[in-house]
Amino acid sequence: MSPCDTKKTFLLPSIGDFLFIAIFMLIALYSGKKLLNDGDTGYHIRAGEYILNTHSIPHQDMFSFLSPPLPWTAHEWLSEVIMALVHQAWGLSGVVIFFAFLLALSCFLLFRMMQSADGDILVSLSVVVLVGGAAQLHWLARPHVFSLVIMVAWYYILDQYQHQGRNLLFLLPLIMIPWANLHGGFMGGFILLGAYFLGNLLDAFFSQGEGRGESLRRLRGLGLAILACGAASVVNPYGFHILLFPFQLTSSKDLMDGVSEFLSPNFHEYYIKYFELLLFVLLATVGLSRYKLNLVEMILILLFTHMSLFSARYIPLFAIIVAPVIARRLTRVLRESDSGFARFVKQRSRNITAIDASTRGYLWPLAALAAVVIMVHSGRISFQFDPKIKPMAAIEFLKRERIPGNMFNNDEFGDCLIYAAAPAYKVFIDGRLDMYGAERLKEYFKVTAFQPGWEKILEKYRISWIIFPADATLSRHLLIHPAWKLIYADKVTNIFVRNVPEYRPLMEKYPDVRPAVLDDKKDKA
Repeated sequence: MSPCDTKKTFLLPSIGDFLFIAIFMLIALYSGKKLLNDGDTGYHIRAGEYILNTHSIPHQDMFSFLSPPLPWTAHEWLSEVIMALVHQAWGLSGVVIFFAFLLALSCFLLFRMMQSADGDILVSLSVVVLVGGAAQLHWLARPHVFSLVIMVAWYYILDQYQHQGRNLLFLLPLIMIPWANLHGGFMGGFILLGAYFLGNLLDAFFSQGEGRGESLRRLRGLGLAILACGAASVVNPYGFHILLFPFQLTSSKDLMDGVSEFLSPNFHEYYIKYFELLLFVLLATVGLSRYKLNLVEMILILLFTHMSLFSARYIPLFAIIVAPVIARRLTRVLRESDSGFARFVKQRSRNITAIDASTRGYLWPLAALAAVVIMVHSGRISFQFDPKIKPMAAIEFLKRERIPGNMFNNDEFGDCLIYAAAPAYKVFIDGRLDMYGAERLKEYFKVTAFQPGWEKILEKYRISWIIFPADATLSRHLLIHPAWKLIYADKVTNIFVRNVPEYRPLMEKYPDVRPAVLDDKKDKA
């Protein structure tokens, strides 16, 4: 009996269902707080609320005290609106669960993509699990997660066109319209289109006869898709400027060198181990397989490997791109091998595939999603910014004391302040580093590194108080600087005010504040 003749049931979850449920529940019940490790989530939510309240897309900053207001390209405005709506309904817990759903969905779609190409079910499952491990470093409740989901769908459409002869390219411009308003990762769509176009162009140049004609036919379709997607991408509040924005971002050396996620991966970090393993699997699969890479695959691997080694933020995209290439070759090797191990795996795959063919799917993922939503609504699942790494206690102190004047802060604290204390407090800097520009970043780093002229920068911006990580060099220096007085300290945050009459009441109110970080080290000693 063929799989098509198998009686299907909703009661049995498919392998894809299991994969989705496992990832979704793992995040929702165990590791969801890690999705809030980046404070950017906070300013995205408040930006979305601003758009909903004003019914307008901002073109200028509204969260910092800098005057005149800085020009701001809110290129992720649609993501921010969605995040604000989810937050209004279920708070930060809802935001975490929403992004957990998208992350699980991206892995589910990647698995289905490999299955649609006749991949071995166990091979496909193993590769997706490895992809998920490699992508974990960027599993955060931020707009880039929308790009991960869309990138898989985009890749599937192009892969079907290239290898299966199925033309769904007309969907790409329709996808591009929301994508260009969700996240700057829409440029990845053009990179993929360009890779397929270049691969077919080279294939047409080097091929003869029927193969050359097929490549030329694909070139026409891809060329039209590129033009249509280019037109679709300018359907946004900023028009053509949105196409220049990613290049302006990546061309800033100060930004690329000063932000950790733009730096090359540090292979000493534990979360890079999955990426390292995926690289080894790719090299072994391609190097030992007798099946050569086609030109499109070669271009994709070289391009995205370079991107991932240049900047850690591209590792999830690299993982998505190489997964089908690895799965195709491992499936071929497995099916042609007659070793005892290969026979064992093939028999297990046949059994699982037969069972999988009898499932209709989707019921159990929907049930898991409903159960988690109910737990969020009832308060049994709750997520907030972790006070052990975020300045949440210090922000409550600020709300009570209503400290006047301009602050100096780092970007992570700025994000949390925007989320928890805006508009009462306006920040010096936050996660929108592209908006603040290279010159202001240089000034910021000059202060934090105590380079000559750092005090003049504080005077330039009329900084009267500072909120900064307790273990930062700046905090340690200010502890012994006569011009500054510590008025608040915990293990995460220090708050200093200028030693001037204006702040004398605060200094008298908190005369003997001790740096908690030093006390903690003394206790450990």
